[in-house]
Amino acid sequence: MNKHENIKSHSGRNSQQNTPDTDHIVLSFDDNKYVAVLFGKFDEHLALIEQKLGIDAIARGNKVDLRGETTAVARARTALEQLYAKLQSGENIDAGEVDGAIRMAAPQKSTAKSGSTKTSTAPKSGSAARISTHKKNVQARTPMQDAYIRAMKNTELVFGIGPAGTGKTYLAVAHAASLLEQGAIDRIILSRPAVEAGERLGFLPGDMKEKVDPYLRPLYDALYDMMPGEKVERAITSGAIEIAPLAFMRGRTLANSAIILDEAQNSTTMQMKMFLTRLGENSCMIVTGDPSQIDLPRGEKSGLVEALDILRQVNGIEQIRFTSADVVRHHLVAKIVDAYDKSSSNVQAAGK
Repeated sequence: MNKHENIKSHSGRNSQQNTPDTDHIVLSFDDNKYVAVLFGKFDEHLALIEQKLGIDAIARGNKVDLRGETTAVARARTALEQLYAKLQSGENIDAGEVDGAIRMAAPQKSTAKSGSTKTSTAPKSGSAARISTHKKNVQARTPMQDAYIRAMKNTELVFGIGPAGTGKTYLAVAHAASLLEQGAIDRIILSRPAVEAGERLGFLPGDMKEKVDPYLRPLYDALYDMMPGEKVERAITSGAIEIAPLAFMRGRTLANSAIILDEAQNSTTMQMKMFLTRLGENSCMIVTGDPSQIDLPRGEKSGLVEALDILRQVNGIEQIRFTSADVVRHHLVAKIVDAYDKSSSNVQAAGK
């Protein structure tokens, strides 16, 4: 049976109990084996919906009463229906999935573009983009993540720009791993500028791989999350997965590859131009970075910042810009990003 047969709802709207701006909906879920997971232990998932949307979500057996502002109630209903459908399809859900469903249930917003730059978007309800590997399925948890995944699937060169915790690198690696498993490409190339983020690492012993590993650890972490460990190791040994500092990209033409440049804000102008011109036939390139966290020596211009401006109007290149609203880590991360952005804006205003 489909979702509409499994989930019934009715509106309890009347002049005494509801104002024109509020609503009362009762959702009934037919399959009791999923209800406990849907609502969460001690109804923690419903509590999260209440907290995020400012409504009442009260469990009564296999039903849930949703009361509150009309738009918020509609978002809660959409989120719960989507989560229930995921359970029916054999997927599990946790607090992160619930939070993502709430974000994706936001009302449709207009898409603002400057050239090929996407600054805001929202998919239709229930159409969240996803990336699948043999080990893991990853679904967009924010409208901008949805735009990012779709851009990577449809565009050969994508810039993912924004603060930490928005999934820029993680989703890029997931996309690359998916392409490799499908046989759409022959190899994955992961790169980062080897720039020290304020620390002095000093002399690092070992071969080249061991010397650059500290800089590239986040890329390894994402790979192992997407693919079985032994498969990753075999792919690295065979060259199907290559992890190297940006300086080692010079002079190469990279065909049949998924190429990712992470922490691109720490590339110089010449390094960025060199990297972008490595793109070969049947390849895709994803460049991620956060222009607010540049670790280059004072006076050195970021190649990422310059490239975003130079390539803004070039057809076939997408720029996806994340904000603190897209942070999917601990809720304090978004607040930290906002606080730093506000401080930076105040400093710039004072300097004028």
